[in-house]
Amino acid sequence: MVEYEYRTVAFGRQDSQSHVRAVLTEQAEYGQWELHRVRVYLGGRRMASLRRKIIRVKRTA
Repeated sequence: MVEYEYRTVAFGRQDSQSHVRAVLTEQAEYGQWELHRVRVYLGGRRMASLRRKIIRVKRTA
């Protein structure tokens, strides 16, 4: 079974769409995060949920 680690990133309504895109792209490139869900609330606040796989190393000896 695949295990994931989650992270939530919050953006205010004053943050532009290009700024949000740049932050999420940076997280994907350098932190190996993938976009799981984005929620837009009344008032313009955005919450992005990111996830990445947890790779467990099994002992062979």
